[in-house]
Amino acid sequence: MSIVALASVAVLGCSGTDAGKDTARDTSAPAQRDERADAMSGAAAVGEDSAASSGAPTMLIVGTSLTAGLGLDPAEAYPAVLQRMSDSAGYGVRIVNAGLSGETSAGALRRLEWLLREPAAVVMIETGANDGLRGLDVDSTRANLVAIVRLVKRALPAASVLLVQMEAPPNLGAEYTRRFHDNYGAVAAAEGATLLPFLLDGVAGVRRLNQGDGIHPTADGAKRVAGNVWPSLGPILSRLAKPGMTG
Repeated sequence: MSIVALASVAVLGCSGTDAGKDTARDTSAPAQRDERADAMSGAAAVGEDSAASSGAPTMLIVGTSLTAGLGLDPAEAYPAVLQRMSDSAGYGVRIVNAGLSGETSAGALRRLEWLLREPAAVVMIETGANDGLRGLDVDSTRANLVAIVRLVKRALPAASVLLVQMEAPPNLGAEYTRRFHDNYGAVAAAEGATLLPFLLDGVAGVRRLNQGDGIHPTADGAKRVAGNVWPSLGPILSRLAKPGMTG
């Protein structure tokens, strides 16, 4: 992966606001918001008009602005693309986008308990890029990843837990970027989660696949992101929709 690509990864969770704060896309009225509203901010079903609607198994995607689809119509963000791919394959799964712009792994952990109050058969975790952007302690990020996976397993024992590989920028030094990268595979292996590929492979650093900020994917970039994870995700959704299937 090129240095330009890695540098782009570092800020995929940033929304143009203060990088030192976890920021949410606020779609509520000016009225005072409660703790649950903050926790659920950005969470929305993306398959309500498809076969993946009422009564169907749910896949929850918890992530940063990459998942939220910053700068895109909600129908263009990669969770919506995955919904269409799932529908086309006949899997009948309802995908919920719980992306939150600017969020660190600590922020994801803080709001996860609320998100998990709704049943889900698959939980996909995309977090940590903002940790790398801010140069946060690698061991702290790892501890948060462990806690996130364990919380999902405790709240939803039957759910499949998917952890998305993320990367840190090269300007923090080779040792930091190596340890950051290694966190994901190590946590997935130790905690029984499935490791998904790096979302921005083939997207980060490619001008035509990124918006004007050079950070967030365009609609075409989001399609490539969905294509990166589908080979790993598709078989999981297939078994979910058809429990008798093996392989």
